[in-house]
Amino acid sequence: MVAVPAEGSILSRTLTRGSGVNGLYYKGILAGRAVVLAVSGIGKVNAAHAVTRLILEHKPDLIMNIGVGGAYPSAGIGIGDIAIAEKEIYGDEGVMLKDGLQGFDSIGLQLLKQGRKKYFNEFPLDRKLMRKALRSIDTDEASFAFRSGPFVTVSACTGTRKRARDIEERHHAVCENMEGAAIAHICTLYGIPLVEMRGISNMVEDRDRSGWNIRLAAENCQQAAQELLRRV
Repeated sequence: MVAVPAEGSILSRTLTRGSGVNGLYYKGILAGRAVVLAVSGIGKVNAAHAVTRLILEHKPDLIMNIGVGGAYPSAGIGIGDIAIAEKEIYGDEGVMLKDGLQGFDSIGLQLLKQGRKKYFNEFPLDRKLMRKALRSIDTDEASFAFRSGPFVTVSACTGTRKRARDIEERHHAVCENMEGAAIAHICTLYGIPLVEMRGISNMVEDRDRSGWNIRLAAENCQQAAQELLRRV
């Protein structure tokens, strides 16, 4: 799954274009695997809609969520590097109090309950897939570094260093995006293993697009995704 076509432009070249998953998907073989590449559109609602249809219509063995994202100031990774999610966190949901935004756990409201397990703002991702993703990157040959850690999904992109520091300190997060938590939520609901990798296109700080490199981030992430496909 990608949010916009540019995040899957390399992968889609060898696939057949179709329509049906929120308007656009590609289908075929990548690295010897049968693959459906879904383009969801930006944001949590589009992502949740697309991944639900993807699961119901194509019954995948696993979901790979790839694309670009911003790295928080202390993440220790730079533009063009790869971040791999340990868990996804809804960064905007909860209750706003005098001391700031608190998650749903602070008011006892869960987003999902399966058996005795309650999910509030956080959704862990598949640990085996995460470890395979980390091993799939050959650090001796790759032109980029990698880092795993929590991801935060927001509705409004962070455009100030102060806000970035607040989110980073609250969640110990490495990467910000706009779709991942919704995809993790739906995959947890249906019991589908999920791995999420994002190329870093920018640092999350006072907004200045002059230093961004979306193309490099998308290309590196797709390279890492193809390596992971060969190993799963």
